[in-house]
Amino acid sequence: MPQISQKGRRMPESPIRKLVPFAEAAKKRGIKVYHLNIGQPDIETPEVALNAVRNFNQKVVEYSHSAGILSYREKLAEYYKKHNIHITADDIIIGAGASEAILFAMNSCMDNGDEIIIPEPFYANYNGFAVNAGVNVVPIPSSIETGFALPPIAEFEKAITPKTKAIIICNPNNPTGYLYSKEELEVLREIVLKYDLFLFSDEVYREFCYDGKEHFSVMHLKGLENNVVLIDSVSKRYSACGVRIGAMISKNKELMATAMKFAQARLSPPTFGQVAAEAAIDTPDEYFENVLDEYLARRDVVVECINKMEGAYCPNPLGAFYVVAKLPIDDSDKFCKWLLEDFNYNNETVMLAPATGFYATKGKGMNEVRISYVLNVDDLKRSMKCLEEALKVYPGRTE
Repeated sequence: MPQISQKGRRMPESPIRKLVPFAEAAKKRGIKVYHLNIGQPDIETPEVALNAVRNFNQKVVEYSHSAGILSYREKLAEYYKKHNIHITADDIIIGAGASEAILFAMNSCMDNGDEIIIPEPFYANYNGFAVNAGVNVVPIPSSIETGFALPPIAEFEKAITPKTKAIIICNPNNPTGYLYSKEELEVLREIVLKYDLFLFSDEVYREFCYDGKEHFSVMHLKGLENNVVLIDSVSKRYSACGVRIGAMISKNKELMATAMKFAQARLSPPTFGQVAAEAAIDTPDEYFENVLDEYLARRDVVVECINKMEGAYCPNPLGAFYVVAKLPIDDSDKFCKWLLEDFNYNNETVMLAPATGFYATKGKGMNEVRISYVLNVDDLKRSMKCLEEALKVYPGRTE
């Protein structure tokens, strides 16, 4: 029998999706499942984006340019100017989601066996992208006690070896919701310049910053024009995860020419997704104001409820729509599966993502879960009640 590749064996399961069969089985038993495991907002996609697809009138759905439709890239450059990020259409390559954009960046910047440093916990699929690109992840720990702030510069320097080629951050952060400050990013600037590294910044949650805080992009850092790669996406900004459109952005001409070869190898990004994404740029500011207010209310419900549970703790995040919560449990994978297989409260239960999958260090995240507060406030209150009752009877409770 032919053998599966070693790369395939190393590819991790998604902590976000691997429990889906257990959720489906629970639903078949008549249990209502509150999905807090995945960042799929219930916010409506802007009508302007949907109408653009509905009114598509070309007779042939053609390949687009491998870098993406020019009119979209030009309009995207105008969007960034509003955020004081000054780029041109030539600095942008459109990908099938931020996922493909990250793969372009990794493959263009690193060779097999090279290393990328990532503060952990981090977006679980970074592990998968690294395996795909033949790159080794070097994690450095952040702590729930500090709200998952950027680790000290000394931790980065200890992790750097001759194989280190890049650092990647997500700002605001998935899974923690932490918003990196200008001062923290200036620390990264020093490290990147000192060791001549690439800095990848995943900024797909840029619009979601709370409590009066503002987002500071790595594109605002001085002197890093040839080092910085901005990763972006329409999925969360416009609640349009299924259109699968993201972007890789850099002013490094050699890097973009290299990434273009990878873009050409996959031919072109999805046409209908680009049509929707281009139109979405015209979404009125009122849409984002309403969305921000809604997420703020949801965040407050989740954080307040968890911190009232005996033995539980949750920092108050300033961005995105996630929290990582510390719970009095022995094993988050076992607990999240137990919630779906063996527990219900008034015929309801909650689906969470075990935090173990957001760490590269074995044994980390065993008593932590990621919660996506993407449901309406009433459903969040009911799901938090389910979680509270579950912690009271969970056989593996540790406190």
